[in-house]
Amino acid sequence: MSEEVPRPAERAKRLPRAVRERQILDAAVSVFSRYGYHSASMDEISEVAGVSKPMIYTYLGSKEDLFGACIRREATRLLEAVQDGIKPDLPPDMQLWYGLRAFYRFVADYRESWTVLHRQAMTVGGAFAAEITDMRTRAIELVAALVVSAGTRKGLGEQAEFSGAGLSAALVGAAESLADWALDHPDVSDGVLASWLMNLVWLGFNDLVEGDVWKPSESDD
Repeated sequence: MSEEVPRPAERAKRLPRAVRERQILDAAVSVFSRYGYHSASMDEISEVAGVSKPMIYTYLGSKEDLFGACIRREATRLLEAVQDGIKPDLPPDMQLWYGLRAFYRFVADYRESWTVLHRQAMTVGGAFAAEITDMRTRAIELVAALVVSAGTRKGLGEQAEFSGAGLSAALVGAAESLADWALDHPDVSDGVLASWLMNLVWLGFNDLVEGDVWKPSESDD
């Protein structure tokens, strides 16, 4: 008599918890990116993940909990990708350029992740928007450190520190907007996108740390 082959559900129970959670989160990111938080169903996530709904609730909780877990995981992956892309032994402008390239490469490679982070989470608002705000704050701090480093190298660290955070927030916002545009223009490479943004903003940063700043004329006061 031949040995009975375990059914898929039975085999699934043997997976380590970390593997099972990753499987569920991968499915949830896919479904949330496609339908949005409110329209996405746990039934659909269950089907895509290949697990039962009770298993999802056991591992990751409610739909709200699951969406929050998706945001935290994808935000962490994004920031880690950017940090890994920065080459700390290079000048600040090249560090930023490599960081931006890593950012746009992540957006291109993980379109569903970026859709959940940038389009879905902010639409839902509440605690989810707070998660994105935290991610953006960390990104701003990362860019600000490069701006201050560039200013310090030229003896203008105090001036760069004064305006670095605000200008870095503007850069991060511009980077996010360009990433959203890039989703509809996949033929544009991460290097080109990063170069566009560097030409748009870093030249201004460079003028700032050199002390060459624009001011309104007295007649416009």
